[in-house]
Amino acid sequence: MTADDETLKPQGAPDENGAYVLTVDAEGAGTRLDKWLAEKIAGLTRTRLKSLIEGGAMTRDGKVFTAPSWKLREGEEYRLIPPPPEDPAPLPEAIPLDVVYEDADIIVVNKPAGLVVHPAPGAWSGTLVNALIHHCGDTLSGIGGARRPGIVHRIDKDTSGLLVVAKHDAAHQGLSALFSAHDIDRVYEAIAVGAPRPGVGTIDAPLGRKTHDRTKMTVVNDFEYDEEEDDYVPKHGARHAVTHYKVVEAFGRSRAKLKGDALASLIECTLETGRTHQIRVHLASINCPLVGDQVYGRGPGLSGLKPGEPETDHAIETIRNFKRQALHAKVLGFTHPITGEAMRFEREAPEDFQELLAALRAL
Repeated sequence: MTADDETLKPQGAPDENGAYVLTVDAEGAGTRLDKWLAEKIAGLTRTRLKSLIEGGAMTRDGKVFTAPSWKLREGEEYRLIPPPPEDPAPLPEAIPLDVVYEDADIIVVNKPAGLVVHPAPGAWSGTLVNALIHHCGDTLSGIGGARRPGIVHRIDKDTSGLLVVAKHDAAHQGLSALFSAHDIDRVYEAIAVGAPRPGVGTIDAPLGRKTHDRTKMTVVNDFEYDEEEDDYVPKHGARHAVTHYKVVEAFGRSRAKLKGDALASLIECTLETGRTHQIRVHLASINCPLVGDQVYGRGPGLSGLKPGEPETDHAIETIRNFKRQALHAKVLGFTHPITGEAMRFEREAPEDFQELLAALRAL
């Protein structure tokens, strides 16, 4: 390829083989590799790029390079070849959707508990994505990849509530920018064991995957100095995470072991960041795990709730039958990625959540 030919291919655009070939200029020198790539390549997040680099999809000057935190040097040439999808594209399925809002650019749905957002090991079908493909046809944004068309954010399988999906790439990029800037209003309702003290507060604790069980998240308390950030950052790939909370109601004080304590509480959680399992791990870290959380909780019951009275027996049975974490994405607010209009949606928690609240209120 001649020098003139090279000028025709912009930095950050894939070549005919689907590879991204980029050369570090003077402006990029000293920047972290993954951060630089995220600025150059549209549609690939820094987290996704880090995973690709560590997985061997990147070469530097012709040799495999797996250090996403490497500080770039002028003149280095990097070649990234994203792997092809390993799994078949999801198929449309006629799964009912609770559509809260829809236009030509986005769709907002109220996801029921028990519905997985996108195909993954153990759930290749019957997901929200399958339902969206059936509902929207082939209009969903392709940036998220074959298995996650249109998906900008997600909520856990057993969490209910509001979720916005992009219907084309421009909307996807606009929404992704809002999420990256934490310029999204997300308010959750949670029913927790006990009640946090003080009743209003902020949990600022970085989250990362557990070393011995990568499916679980944990608070990371180890830090290291990052020259680029000129600050101490969490180790082990942990990410900054902030949850603001407020106790709305406290239940069972009269039956608590210690005067003034609560057996359970309804908590409003506002996300400043949106990390995997963030609310579940943050509340568990202050000894208030969610009722029904089989991963980060204490099991099916509440300590101090003894049988023998109709109200307590009913509460015990209701808690025992509540098979998911008591968490609902109640409010979702954002600026429309195309029109610029302020959007805000709110949906009450589903019937099982309301029944649990009623049983606890009767204590």
